[in-house]
Amino acid sequence: MRLFALASFAALLGLAGCGYHTLGAATHLPPDLKTLAVPVFATHTEAYRTETAMTNAVIREFAARSRFRVTPDERADADAVLHGTILKESVQPLTYNSSTQQSSSFLITVVASVTLNARDGKILYENKNYVFRQQFQSTTDLTTFLQENPAAIDRLSREFARTLVADVLEGF
Repeated sequence: MRLFALASFAALLGLAGCGYHTLGAATHLPPDLKTLAVPVFATHTEAYRTETAMTNAVIREFAARSRFRVTPDERADADAVLHGTILKESVQPLTYNSSTQQSSSFLITVVASVTLNARDGKILYENKNYVFRQQFQSTTDLTTFLQENPAAIDRLSREFARTLVADVLEGF
């Protein structure tokens, strides 16, 4: 009986410190935050469409996983605004095909900075160094050529959005 009581106490002690809370119930965000504006991310790169892919993925993820009304417009009536900036985007060859003498796969790396500001300007969340990578294959047959890097950017954007929204909602 004593062993059972000790085991029960240890289990309750472990549960008390686990930090369990419901999804979207971030304690560091103001309780009156109802509307979140996510304007198109700024970019310091010359890459095409990465900023819109990342912005759209973040909007979809916040809409799916939070109680907030999410809008792409940075309006005065938004309770908070999430600003993102793509700081760097690079594509490096990853593997080389010696028979065609061309690279056969590539690695896209995107570095982004994100800040969530309340209406009064207070910073609610900030991460100045998100780094995400995604690999894609190159098509060597020109008759069946398909540009694969847009799909890689979409995959990278979804992964980025899942991570960002979890970080904001869970307070990391």
